[in-house]
Amino acid sequence: MAALMRFTSAVTGEGTLMRHGGRILADQLRIQGVRRVFSVPGESFLAALDGLHDSGIANIVCRQEGGAAMMAEATAKLTGTPGVVFVTRGPGATNASAGLHVAMQDSTPLICFVGQIARAHRDREAFQEVDYRAFFGPLVKWVAEVDATDRLPEYIARAFSVAQSGRPGPVVLALPEDMLSATADVPDRPAVTVPSPAVPDLGPLIDRLRQARSPLVVVGGPGWSDDAAKDLAAWTERHGLPVAVAFRRQDYIDNRSPAYAGDLNVGPNPKLMARLKAADLVLALGTRLGDIATGGYEVLDPVHDRPALIHVHPDPSELNRVWTADLPIEARAPDVIAALAARDDDLPGWHDIQAEARAEYEGWINPRETPGAVKLEQVIAHLDRVLPDDAVVTNGAGNYAGFLHRYFRWRRFGTQLAPTSGSMGYGFPAAIAASLQRPGTPVVCLAGDGCFQMTCNEMSTAMQHGATPVVIVANNGRYGTIRMHQERHYPGRVSGTDLANPDFAAMARAYGGQGWTVTEQADFAPALDAALASGTLAVIELRLDPDMLSTGASLSDMAG
Repeated sequence: MAALMRFTSAVTGEGTLMRHGGRILADQLRIQGVRRVFSVPGESFLAALDGLHDSGIANIVCRQEGGAAMMAEATAKLTGTPGVVFVTRGPGATNASAGLHVAMQDSTPLICFVGQIARAHRDREAFQEVDYRAFFGPLVKWVAEVDATDRLPEYIARAFSVAQSGRPGPVVLALPEDMLSATADVPDRPAVTVPSPAVPDLGPLIDRLRQARSPLVVVGGPGWSDDAAKDLAAWTERHGLPVAVAFRRQDYIDNRSPAYAGDLNVGPNPKLMARLKAADLVLALGTRLGDIATGGYEVLDPVHDRPALIHVHPDPSELNRVWTADLPIEARAPDVIAALAARDDDLPGWHDIQAEARAEYEGWINPRETPGAVKLEQVIAHLDRVLPDDAVVTNGAGNYAGFLHRYFRWRRFGTQLAPTSGSMGYGFPAAIAASLQRPGTPVVCLAGDGCFQMTCNEMSTAMQHGATPVVIVANNGRYGTIRMHQERHYPGRVSGTDLANPDFAAMARAYGGQGWTVTEQADFAPALDAALASGTLAVIELRLDPDMLSTGASLSDMAG
C-alpha cells in the first residue's frame, strides 16, 4: 500500500490523501508491472529514491549512467516490457544517452527518468541545467518534462504507452526536483493496454508468394517471442522457405532449423548476400531492412534497385519510408507469423532452394583457422558445444563479435543480447541484467579488450547485487575493428588504435569475483567449467595473437 499522509485542506477543511511526487511515481511503476529499475543516484530525484524505498521494486544501483541504461534496455529485451532507468540531471543524462541510442536503434521499449533543476531556476544556466526536449528530441520517441505533481500518473501512463506502441523505443521524462518533492492528492492510473494492429487478410501475401521462384524471408525488428520463433520455423520448414535474420537477431529462429540460412551482419556470408540480391521476392517480417542487412544499401539499393517486397511492420511510418513495398502490411510480425503457421496453404514449395541456402550456411560456419596459441574460432565452437539451449550470450561491438555471430548457433528466443546500434560496452551491462533477470541460467558475455573497458566498472554492480555472468575477454591489445579499417585505407600507418591493458583476471578478483588467464587453447575448457561453476562474477582473459584480426583476415594477410 502507498504511504499516505492525511492533510486538512485550508479551503474546505476536508481530509485529503496526499503523497509526494516520488511516491506517486513509484506507485505508477508498480501498477505498470515494473519489478526492477536501474539507477545512478542523484540529489535531483531524492524523492523518487524515497518512493522506491518500500515500493517492492528492486533498485539496481549502477556505477555509470550509460551502463545503467544498457542494463534497462537488456531487461526490456528479455521481458518484452519497458525497461526503466533513473539518472540525475546534466552529466547523468548525457551519460545515459548511449543506452538510449541503443534502445532507439534496436526498437526497445525503455523509459528514462531524469532529475531536473527546480522549476523556478529555469533559463539561468543553473547547476547542471539542460534543455532535455532539445537534447533528447532527435534521439528518442518522446521527451517531456512534468511540471505538475498531480499530472505524474498521466505522464507515466502515456510514457508506457508510447514506449510500447508502433515501433517501440525509448521515452524520457524530466522531473523537476521541487515538483517531485511536492505533495498531491491524485488517483492512480491503471496499467496501460497497448493496441496492436489487426492482422489483415493474408490471401494477397500468399498469392504473391505463390508466384515467386526464389523467395527469401528476412526477419528482425521488435515484438518477437518464443512462440513466434517456433511458428516461424514451422511455417518456413513446411514450405521450404529459406530464412535470413537481420543483424543481431539470430535467436529469432532455432539456428539448427533447415530453414535457417544465416544472418545479414557486418561481415556476412557472401553467398547469403548474393542470395538476397538475386531473390525475386523478399518477405521482410518486422525488419526495417536497414543498411547493415542490405550491405550498406549496396546489395539492395533503395535508389536503383526495386526488390519485389512484402513488408510487414507494426509502425505505418516505417512502411514505404525507404523501400516501396509491393504489399505493405501494418501488423506485428509475430502476429502475422502465427496466422501464417495456422494456415494450410497450397504453395509450390521451395525445398531445393532452402537446402541450397542451408548448405551455404553450414559451409560458412566451418571455422577458418586464425594465428596464435589461443584461437577465438575454437573458443566459440566450444561454447556452441557445451552451453545449454537456454544460456544467454551477450556481446558489444568489435571484430571479436564477428566470431560469435559466425560460429555460435542460437537455439532459443531470448538468449541473444547484442546491440544492433553497434554500441561498444553493451555486452557486460546486458550480461548483468540477464543474470539478475534469469538467476540460475548461464550467462556468458563475449567482449573485446576495448569493449569491456567501456563498462568494466559495472563489475562492482554485479558483485553488489549478486549477478554471476561469465565474461570472456578477447585481448588482442587494440581496437581491432578500427585497426582493420585503418590497414585498408592507410596501410602501415598505425594511429590511435593500440591499447595498454590491465590484467583482466586480476581485476575481476580485485572486485571480489574470480578470474583466469588463458594463454594456450587447452586451458580454455577447464577455465570455462570453473567459471560457470563459481557462482560469482568470473572473467576469462584470452591472450590472443596480435596478428589475429577478424574471422577472414589477419594483419599479415592485409599487409600481404
